[in-house]
Amino acid sequence: MKIERKIILYNIFNVALILLIGFFAFQNLNLMLTKLKFVEIADDMNTAFLEMRLSEKNYFLYNDRTALDEIKEKIDQTTASIEQVKADIVKAIGETDINTLKSHLNRYSALIGEVRQNGNNRDVQMGLRLRDAGKKLREFSESMTKLERKRVNEIIEVSKKILFSSFWVVLAFAIAVSHFISQRILKSLRKIETLAASITEGKFATIQGIRSKDEFDSVISAINTMSEELRNREEQIIQSKKLASLGILTAGVAHELTNPINNISMIAQAYEELYDKLSRKERVEFMNKVEGETERMRSIVKNLLDFSRPKKADMKEADINVVMQKAFKLVQNMLEVSNVDAKLNLMDGLNHVFIDEDQIKQVLVNLITNAVQAMHGGGRLFISTRTGKNKDSVEITVRDTGKGIPPEFLPHVFDPFFTTKGEGGTGLGLSVSYGIIKNHKGDIRVESWIGEGTTFTIELPVYTEAGDALIHEGVK
Repeated sequence: MKIERKIILYNIFNVALILLIGFFAFQNLNLMLTKLKFVEIADDMNTAFLEMRLSEKNYFLYNDRTALDEIKEKIDQTTASIEQVKADIVKAIGETDINTLKSHLNRYSALIGEVRQNGNNRDVQMGLRLRDAGKKLREFSESMTKLERKRVNEIIEVSKKILFSSFWVVLAFAIAVSHFISQRILKSLRKIETLAASITEGKFATIQGIRSKDEFDSVISAINTMSEELRNREEQIIQSKKLASLGILTAGVAHELTNPINNISMIAQAYEELYDKLSRKERVEFMNKVEGETERMRSIVKNLLDFSRPKKADMKEADINVVMQKAFKLVQNMLEVSNVDAKLNLMDGLNHVFIDEDQIKQVLVNLITNAVQAMHGGGRLFISTRTGKNKDSVEITVRDTGKGIPPEFLPHVFDPFFTTKGEGGTGLGLSVSYGIIKNHKGDIRVESWIGEGTTFTIELPVYTEAGDALIHEGVK
């Protein structure tokens, strides 16, 4: 089920539950108000009944016949009041209790009527019956009032308990559902985050396992497809970048090959002119020079072929300074042609590293090439090695005096296909370099200042017997 539907259903259920609780609370509140209204009416009746009893005593003690008229008047008023609010009283106490109340009131009213008819002839038995009827009327009214007050309190207590329990039930349900949905979302996000980090490091894995059919399933499927496609094209991307770097190196290579060719040509011309005058030893020396220049050309071609030819990682213990010198030779003539003054400062006594030399040379050539492109018309380039801060790594620094990288671009320089060179860049070089360094369990950082230059720092872990296998496993 889609996450959106789950959230909608959850909200519908919550709203329904809240409406149900609200309806229950409203009903109880109505009932409570009805009973409170009856209690007010009952209090007025009890006051009237008490006044009747006082008038009744005045009649029997002082033979005050006006007291009977007052009692009759109050009975009529009470009866009329009961009839006016009968519907409310019935809601509060029910039909049975109101009929009983009216029965007691009618009996008391009838006895009052008999006493009035007898005039001054006061019957002792009738007086006792009148007192008994008045007493029962008032007692029933008071007991009914107390009972309704008790019921109001019970309704309040029950409502409090139910509302309190409902609050915790709704809260617990909301927390449980929110936790369930958030965990499902976070679980998928963690998978996507892990895969994205893996892709960033050059490890093109996929998210496996049964997935729920929600929005994240489409995202995960798309990322899996992208990862598989990137894995399939990884070698092509690396090779394309190498070829792009080779194109930039062509000017320097042509210059470097021209020197030995010119030397061979001059040696051949001199050899031809001086052949008859040369001794055997001198002829051998001429040929040795030709062989030396030929070997120099062969070395140049071999280095370029090794750099451009894709091959599996060959991890081994290496001296980073030696690797730096080899990489520097590849770009030396490019630096000269570009009018770049390069300084190589290699720290002695560095610990060895466990690397694929060709891949690290590829990273270095790419960084140096980027530096040259950032210094149009020439500049200065500083390349150095040193021990890391914690003594468990080796740091390589490539610093140029170019135009610098804008601050808003710095967080994205290692992103695939991100470039500041316009149509002249592929946006793959630094991304590939980043993946290579991460596969070596290292780190690569960049700092830049507009108009002052850019510094790339590579950090590689030192070689250890325990760690080399782990690094080898990471570089495929």
